[in-house]
Amino acid sequence: MLEIDLERIKEAQKRIAGIILKTPLTRSEYLSKISHNPIYLKLENLQKTNSFKIRGAFNRMSLLTKNEKAQGVVAASSGNHAQGVAMSAGYLNISAILVVPSMISRNKLEKLKKYKVTIIPKGDFTTIEPDARDISRKDGLIYISPYNDVDVIAGQGTIGLEIFEELPQVDYIIAPVGGGGLISGIAIAAKSINPEVVIIGVQTKGASTMYESWKKGHVVKVNEVNTLADGLSGGLEEDALTFHIIQNYVDKIELVKEESVRSAISILYEKEGQIVEGAGATVVAYILEKRLEFSDKNVVAIISGGNIEKTLFQEIIGKK
Repeated sequence: MLEIDLERIKEAQKRIAGIILKTPLTRSEYLSKISHNPIYLKLENLQKTNSFKIRGAFNRMSLLTKNEKAQGVVAASSGNHAQGVAMSAGYLNISAILVVPSMISRNKLEKLKKYKVTIIPKGDFTTIEPDARDISRKDGLIYISPYNDVDVIAGQGTIGLEIFEELPQVDYIIAPVGGGGLISGIAIAAKSINPEVVIIGVQTKGASTMYESWKKGHVVKVNEVNTLADGLSGGLEEDALTFHIIQNYVDKIELVKEESVRSAISILYEKEGQIVEGAGATVVAYILEKRLEFSDKNVVAIISGGNIEKTLFQEIIGKK
């Protein structure tokens, strides 16, 4: 396995500077009050494409050789990684094919259609990755993994650097976990700067492949079901770098309830004025469920994305 260290993440930060936004790290007075801890929100829902994914996608794609760029790329995604790849392809003048689930949210699909890319709706969250790998092999395209790639992970790790630039005394970092690219990069950056920082990953039962794999000590297949945190859905490749990184750098992974995610989406809008998708709201759901766990610690919650279906969002915030 190629080494991913703090220096590689710092190089990624320089590479993507001027392309990505340095997103706000804001204190939530409401969450701080109810949990008796200083709670800070890292608002990646305000990132370009309304998701952190462009960090890793652009870092990886900018490192392609001239010949690889000419070949073009293919990616598999439920939406956010696809948007990151699509925007990066536009910046770098690279052709891109995006394999998405046939049941992709309307909001994410409409956003993808704004880019000059080929979109292939096919299968479900568990089949799009092998399908994209097949296209890569058959057509000679470069596969851009959403998580199983050192340079994608390094790009996501730049979030960890930004946190420490603004809050050097951070004690806990809570991040959503799908394939694990986000938490892997952040954990390497954070633990390299301060080994005492506690890193917590969050999933829902409906998207719990990494949780179950982490518990068993090896990658397992999980029958995932519908969840508000659909951005976390999808299985893991057997050789997933992120699984091994999480084993070594992440302190624990927890599951949160769907009703807590729903409450978190509503609270983030009503108290913080933020539109957040289910995956991004899982970290606040965790704080709601474990609000007295931290004992006067500086807690940063990674709000990973804001691409929520409009009708779903209106239905959630309409309920008091």
